[in-house]
Amino acid sequence: MNNKGFDKGIKRDFSRSPLLSFWEVTRACDLVCVHCRAEAQPDRDPRELTTQEGIELIDSISRFGDPLPILVFTGGDPLKRDDLYELIRYAKGKGFHVGLSPSGTPLLNSEAIRRLKDGGVGLMSISLDGSNPERHDSFRQVEGSYQWTINALKECQDIHFPIQINTTVTRKTVDDLEAISRRVAEFGAMRWSLFFLVPTGRARKEDQITPERYEEVLMWLYDLSCTNPPFQINTTAAPHFRRVTIEGRKKRKREGNESSMKGDTVLNVEVTCGSGFVFVSHIGEVYPCGFFPLKAGDVRKESIVNIYRDSTLFNDLRDRNKLKGKCSKCEYKWICSGCSARAYLETGNYLNEEPYCTYIPLKISEAYASG
Repeated sequence: MNNKGFDKGIKRDFSRSPLLSFWEVTRACDLVCVHCRAEAQPDRDPRELTTQEGIELIDSISRFGDPLPILVFTGGDPLKRDDLYELIRYAKGKGFHVGLSPSGTPLLNSEAIRRLKDGGVGLMSISLDGSNPERHDSFRQVEGSYQWTINALKECQDIHFPIQINTTVTRKTVDDLEAISRRVAEFGAMRWSLFFLVPTGRARKEDQITPERYEEVLMWLYDLSCTNPPFQINTTAAPHFRRVTIEGRKKRKREGNESSMKGDTVLNVEVTCGSGFVFVSHIGEVYPCGFFPLKAGDVRKESIVNIYRDSTLFNDLRDRNKLKGKCSKCEYKWICSGCSARAYLETGNYLNEEPYCTYIPLKISEAYASG
């Protein structure tokens, strides 16, 4: 297997173009979430890309060519920017599929949601980190955030606005995941995306679950996917879910349960940090993903196309043969490679093995068995 991915049957070479491009349009946000990688603040940063610079960035992303990457406006809270609707209209005019990741605050009201849908946003991702007000509000550290989020989800459901519900997996949320999954189904979300905590920004290392608990949660997610839930399941910062899914499929086939695989999760295309994914910060710095602390360039100085295709950092991350430790020997490295951001933050080397994966590759286990 190589590092090429597919989007609706269209072949993509991830060394040339990403599937997903994220632009952090602002770090301003009215929430104070305990896990916030952006360490968001109430007010906008005066260094943010201006409206004109944003238009130029959209033009630059369009130069990746056909098929265009999906363009996601994220933050902070994108609704803190007065020119958000103008930027969305411009992106739609350039032919982009546009996604939006707003915060659950009073800004995400009925009028805004309808305006966003009418303006061409194809998918809204909304975070739900607790199945009840106490759990969610304590995570977001603002009383009322749960109800604002629920109101937004109901509005999206009422007007048939496609939604993805995001949940961060931490020690604070892991025991609530089953209950949250029921809320995801209740609101008709097309996808449940689980973000496994990366200790950057406000997130703390001790808030991560253990590697063993990682495996348990990923196996539970696979089992849940086999019950034919009304939503797709995917993960961020836990690409080893793909290995769990493949192993689960093999096990079910051996047991003669192929017919029950109808609800099996759809494997993500091989998008990983820097391979099929690019992130632009509020001040124009380019990263392999939002959790990765090393920048590869600056769109105020260089084309994002050149940065993605030619920078040493992006090319290192796309070359699975450069992986170290057990990831270098893993038979699943072409679809996984571990979370490079977590490897860097834990070890100082982004090519090191995923520190929160318990899997022992066959090459290692066979060598151990043979003495």
